Amino acid sequence: MKIILASSSPYRQTILKKLHIPFSCAAPNINESAVSGESISAQVERLAKVKALAIATIKTNIKSYVIGTDQLASFNGQVLGKPGDFATAKQQLTMFSGQTVKFYTGLCLVHSAKNQLAQIVETFDVTFKTLTEVQISTYLRIEQPYDCAGSFKCEGLGIALFESLNGRDPNTLIGLPLIALIDLFNNMSVDLFAYMHKNNT
Repeated sequence: MKIILASSSPYRQTILKKLHIPFSCAAPNINESAVSGESISAQVERLAKVKALAIATIKTNIKSYVIGTDQLASFNGQVLGKPGDFATAKQQLTMFSGQTVKFYTGLCLVHSAKNQLAQIVETFDVTFKTLTEVQISTYLRIEQPYDCAGSFKCEGLGIALFESLNGRDPNTLIGLPLIALIDLFNNMSVDLFAYMHKNNT
């Protein structure tokens, strides 16, 4: 069995490695623009599917299980992107102080040769502590999370910013919900534990 992660994200690769199964990565070259009138949930669901199919339909990959993901964060109805720099990240975290941000992660699993496709959208709520300007600036200078939606790395020092986390899988926050992924494999009659056993004995 061959598994491909349709992403070049080092964060998602680190998460998938938790399953102790071999996989390769391929970056999908797609248009990630939003569609007019599309909800956040519909957008991440669509883009996860488009990413997976972009890799799964390549001739050499049609017998592979391809994982596609996409993530967006929402605050007060506004879609949040990656900050890109200190000033934007500081503005975001200042906005989030004492507030709750909702993350939407689209996940899609495709096997072209078997004509199988399964997908799901996972949500996760992050409630921030009331943060001072010094706390925000100190955090940003230490961790520099400028390539992360929401301006934090929950797997690192970002955890110090939170009052509470609400969701079934903390991996969702980093962009690859493993509980849901295992469910999708099960829906396709693939026992990942059997695969883990085969590759770790």
